[in-house]
Amino acid sequence: MSLEFLWYIPNTVEPGHRGDDTKDGWGTLDFSTKLARAAEEHGWGGALIGTGWGRPDTFTVATSLAARTRTFKPLVAIRPGYWQPAHFASAAATLDLLSGGRLLVNIVSGRDNLAAYGDTEGDQSHRYARTKEFLQLVRLLWTEENVTFKGDYFTVDGSTVAPRPFGIGQRKHPRLYFGGASAAAERVSAAEADVQLFWGEPLAGIAERIDRLRALSQSLGRTHAPLEYGLRITTLVRDTTEEAWRDAEAKVAKMSDEQRVSRTDSLRRQAIGQQRLIALAARGEVLDSCLYTAPGKFGGGGAGTTWLVGSPTDVADALRKYQELGLTHFILSDTPYKQEVVRIGDLLLSRLNDRAVA
Repeated sequence: MSLEFLWYIPNTVEPGHRGDDTKDGWGTLDFSTKLARAAEEHGWGGALIGTGWGRPDTFTVATSLAARTRTFKPLVAIRPGYWQPAHFASAAATLDLLSGGRLLVNIVSGRDNLAAYGDTEGDQSHRYARTKEFLQLVRLLWTEENVTFKGDYFTVDGSTVAPRPFGIGQRKHPRLYFGGASAAAERVSAAEADVQLFWGEPLAGIAERIDRLRALSQSLGRTHAPLEYGLRITTLVRDTTEEAWRDAEAKVAKMSDEQRVSRTDSLRRQAIGQQRLIALAARGEVLDSCLYTAPGKFGGGGAGTTWLVGSPTDVADALRKYQELGLTHFILSDTPYKQEVVRIGDLLLSRLNDRAVA
């Protein structure tokens, strides 16, 4: 089974994301283009591009980067509510066709400053029910003509998207990634997503979730191709194990000294998936072979809550264990982004691509 390795482009206006000390050019198209081209040149398939109100519009950034690269696949994070399904389906189909089928899509249902763009919060059941409809309708618009859909949240009448997404072989439209650890989120993923993304939990926890998602897919009568699985995590890689742990502990010490939690982090920490990650620290500072939980105690959020730390061999071995569970999509990163996209690409990816899951 083929593997997908993606990097991360932070897409923020203010510098300092996850401790990146870059100042010159941060947030410019030139800086993001350099990251995208470095990813292309050092073994990465593409990169996840972050989203959220108060950040550059993710789809605009992705379109600009696709036009400045040859093979780079932007994994565009987007939110139902910020986008209407028909608007998004048309924009995404256009970019996908113009880029020769390079678009990937990450649907985000987590909290945001929704009122700033005229959306409403709703409770968890509302958010995920709306996300499910969004996924259903976007997929219909990409694959069928003259679509009429009347749901609880979205409606279209006689809608045909033109142009169509880029199609070749089994590929009919961009792959739809989705995350979330709540029961409501897992039901959406099991029924409607193409790829379920996990954050950096221990192997046993992810194995349990995969078993549950497979059972849910059957019980919900999934009609799409089998759900695939991916991991979004920080990887701190150095030439030797000792050097990696020395640098990891120094980074966490600095985080402790400078700890500050932004409003966005506060919202994220209410999510069930984030709570699961933070709770891991109570089980130990290092879990499995090299999963470091300490960053979550000092402000690390999302993919920065837990890190895989070690030499290229250590981290490659840890990632292979996730592959053996059935994960085939990996979104990795560390800071400073510009330097680490090269280091991790050169030191780690060749070891993983040489041992792809059969």
